[in-house]
Amino acid sequence: MKKILITGGAGNIGGSLVNKLVQDPDNFVVVVDNLFTGSIKKLPDIRSPNWKFIRCDVNDFEDISQVLLSYHFDLVFHYAAVVGVQRTLSNPMLVLKDIDGIRNILKLSKRTGVKRIFYSSSSEVYGEPVEVPQNERTTPLNSRLPYAIVKNVGEAYFRSFNLEFGLDYTIFRFFNTYGPLQSTDFVITKFIEAAIKNDPITVYGDGSQSRTFLYIDDNIDFTLQTLNGNHFVNDIVNVGSDFEISILKLAQLVKEVLNSGSKIVYLPPLQEGDMKRRYPDISKMKKVLSRELTSLEYGIRAVADSLK
Repeated sequence: MKKILITGGAGNIGGSLVNKLVQDPDNFVVVVDNLFTGSIKKLPDIRSPNWKFIRCDVNDFEDISQVLLSYHFDLVFHYAAVVGVQRTLSNPMLVLKDIDGIRNILKLSKRTGVKRIFYSSSSEVYGEPVEVPQNERTTPLNSRLPYAIVKNVGEAYFRSFNLEFGLDYTIFRFFNTYGPLQSTDFVITKFIEAAIKNDPITVYGDGSQSRTFLYIDDNIDFTLQTLNGNHFVNDIVNVGSDFEISILKLAQLVKEVLNSGSKIVYLPPLQEGDMKRRYPDISKMKKVLSRELTSLEYGIRAVADSLK
């Protein structure tokens, strides 16, 4: 049986990964989460001997060490982090604490024989883009945001532990993954919830800032193919969509797909953290996934159905 640890496993991506992995009886999955932003409602609703939830703070060495020393995992998915632009701007010291969690996971994984760690980095490491599409080989350190800085530091830690101790890793740079388990304080789910209720949809600035949005099934399928095919060992890969859309057009699309009577309301631009453009080079990801990505229209309907 393969023993797998997922930190931050009660979140959007982590919870979706847990639900998929526990379907294989040859996997034993331990989920840890401090439930600061996660929820146990996102975990499997079936009782099964092949998964376990432990409320735990990875940033506390004594807390997380009990888990790794008890189970001696084969694989670790380190997805625990403070996420969300406004949340990370409002809690900069809490974000910096995530460096402790990265260091704890690496030290304990080295000590307990973990074979490979998957790390959830972020598109935020690119800061304001100096090239488009944003490619894994180009990582400009031009972002002032604590969240982006912590993700950059985390990537450096993983590379260093590999060079020093031979601990294998894969770094996923996630670009806006959405789905039924995502909380409604992120842009696409916020728009969908408002549209369902016919409430105003709020857009910062003129809405010209652009993003790409990846449906959760595409993220999880790619992750499992990367794991099972042993791809991107000691490498970095963008995980996102190559369909770029402005925030204003996203609001209009959500209204159209859901036949909503919501009005679009414009708010002053955010003072910090709202980058003008996010558009990844996903050529590495596409070679492994080898299928078309889920359409934004389908994803909007799926999330809306989950919210009703």
